[in-house]
Formats: sequence, structure tokens, C-alpha cells
Amino acid sequence: MTIRVLVADDQRMVRSGFRYILDAEPDIEVVAEAGDGHEALRLAERHRPDVCLLDIQMPGITGLEVTRRLAAPDVADPLRVVVVTTFDLDEYVYEALYGGAVGFLLKDAGPTTLIEAVRAAARGDAMISPQITVRLLKHFTAAGRPTRQSGKQDHPLTSRELETVRAAARGLTNAEIAQTLYVSLGTVKKHLAAAQLKLDVRNRVELAAWAHRHGLVRDTDDSSPFAR
Repeated sequence: MTIRVLVADDQRMVRSGFRYILDAEPDIEVVAEAGDGHEALRLAERHRPDVCLLDIQMPGITGLEVTRRLAAPDVADPLRVVVVTTFDLDEYVYEALYGGAVGFLLKDAGPTTLIEAVRAAARGDAMISPQITVRLLKHFTAAGRPTRQSGKQDHPLTSRELETVRAAARGLTNAEIAQTLYVSLGTVKKHLAAAQLKLDVRNRVELAAWAHRHGLVRDTDDSSPFAR
């Protein structure tokens, strides 16, 4: 099945670059381009693409507002949105994720990451740049003191689901989690999906935030690539 993509950015060169990268993939097709927020909203509603790539700073209405209108939790038939921006600002990340975006990438992330983000969004997975994920989790942890685990289990996760969540909370990708825990990539995805359902969280960042808030992740964990 071909993944149909809308690209919205006020810079023609950026749109052309994204189209060139994505159209080169056999399973991805850019079906529409928008140069401002109003056009992005109109084309998204007309084409109903599988994935919308939205810039934040656009004329008319911002990509964050477009995200809310297309993907917020109260939208009846939401679309999958990935925000791609040059602005690595925490408040933008928070607004995008709480507005319903399933991905947040910086424009300098590279073609491979962009392609994988589109495929992940089409599958219903969330993909956030790892450096952004770790910084977000530090914010979440600072906002509320972690609840340290006592001897009893006070959550519904199995031991393998918990291991997978802890690894994700340290910033590991699915492939790195699979390698670390000696399981298949499919098993990692299954455990993460089950954990999200059991904990009633919407995406990978909220799942990882839960782990930090419950004191399940140590900043000095040697297995974290960000601790070195």
C-alpha cells in the first residue's frame, strides 16, 4: 500500500526537497503541497492523506493550529500529523504532541529519519527525535517528583512490557530495544502497544514520561546512549 503524504511548508525549496526524498521511495507518494496554514488545512481535508508533514511557522494559521484541527483528541476522524521544523523549542514540542501530532522532527534530522517518521506515522506509531524525547522527559520529571517503586507492583504491566517501556524512556529506538533485550522488533512493538493501552497514554513520549514519574528510570543508567 502506498503511503499518501501532504507536505506543508512556506518555503518552496523545502517542499521540493521533501517531495524529492519521499517520492523516491516505492511505498510513499506526495499527493499535495501547501505553502500556508489555510491551504494545508484545505488540502488535508480534501485529500485525506495518510500522513501530513507540517511546518510550524506558516502564513495564515500556524502548523500547530492545523495540527489541532486535524489531529486533536476530540477530532472525529483525525489525520496523522508529523511536525517538522527548524525550531527546537520545548513549547512547540509540547503544543504539537498535545495537539495530536504523532511525530516531531527537526529539519536537519536527515532523509532517513524523515522517511522512517512517515512510515512510523502511517503505521500508527509515534516518532520523536531522541534528543527531544530525553529533554522532554527531564521536564516531565522536574514538574512532578517521581514516585519511587516500593516492593509491590502497582501498575498493570508485565515484566517484559516494563523492561521495554524503561528502555524506551531512556531514549532507545525500537531497533536498539530489540538488540538490548534480545527480542524481535515485532515483540518490541507489541509490548509498547500493550503498555500504551494498559496505561491509557497516547504516544511514546507519554509512555516514557510515565516511567520517569514512577522512578523507573535512572539518569545514570549505563545502558542509555545519552548517559555517555
